[in-house]
Amino acid sequence: MVENISIGTPYDDVFRTLLNDCTSLIIPVVNEVFGEHYTGDENIKFLQNEHFINIQGMDTKEKITDSSFLIEGKTVKKYHIECQSTTDKSMMIRMFEYDSQIALDDCEILNEKLILSFPNSAVIYLRHTRHTPSAMIIEIRTPGGNISYKIPVMKTQIYTSDAIFDKNLLFLIPFHIFCYENRLKEYDNDREKLQKLQSEYQKIRERLEQMCIDGKISEYIKCTIVDMSKKVIENIAARYANVKKEVSSIMGGKILEYEAKTILQNGIREGKLQGIREGKMQGIREGIREGEIKSYVGLVKDGLLNISEAAKRLEMSEEELKKYL
Repeated sequence: MVENISIGTPYDDVFRTLLNDCTSLIIPVVNEVFGEHYTGDENIKFLQNEHFINIQGMDTKEKITDSSFLIEGKTVKKYHIECQSTTDKSMMIRMFEYDSQIALDDCEILNEKLILSFPNSAVIYLRHTRHTPSAMIIEIRTPGGNISYKIPVMKTQIYTSDAIFDKNLLFLIPFHIFCYENRLKEYDNDREKLQKLQSEYQKIRERLEQMCIDGKISEYIKCTIVDMSKKVIENIAARYANVKKEVSSIMGGKILEYEAKTILQNGIREGKLQGIREGKMQGIREGIREGEIKSYVGLVKDGLLNISEAAKRLEMSEEELKKYL
């Protein structure tokens, strides 16, 4: 009999979604945790994540690791990372169980020698306390001598949004709300404080958008980060209606001012090019104006801006603007 003892949480789902759909985002995390210097161009190959643990006197248990993978750079290295929402004293035992099973998956037998290659392992804690260690040590005492290895710990709550972007740790953005978890009730009851939290998330959204415009991340990766952030926020702020509504709306589909500006800037850029091609200043001015109008017409048609506001920004009457619709 197989007993599946893995317990799925929304945070596990988010972690696995990011890892599977935005695989490249794990590279900066590996660099940060293990002190590596991968460029992001390396190939990542996922390993088996389901393992069956046989414990004497008990049924066989299936345990699912969060991630085990190879990074193929100048050398090939094996990694195993677990994501935990809270500190758990049994984590070291589970890590050893996982690590030993991963090592057994591709063990070698040479003559009468069994060779096990353990992965580079780490734990990402979404919450931590002052007692949470920076690393865990597993020591194995054998008749032939003692061996040990270190499992570094990443504490996501210590990373500010600036640090996340400076270190390119975009993988952590969906979990950033954990930094504010202990103050959610406070934000929920204080409009001014809630606005500061909204501002923090608006800046995050803007920076993601700019990275997308600059070609540093794809539209798909940006949207996945935003969607996963919204999922975590709605879960962790389930009891705080104001926080859930106002913050998740920023990381949802609601258009923000900077997005309208991006669309507008694209229209202006196209207008300038058109004017330059015509070789006339008048053409440039007309092209810019045409680009502005087209941009706002697009926003109105998509239901992202009402016609009154669009006309006001274009400094024209609603009747004039309707001619372009």
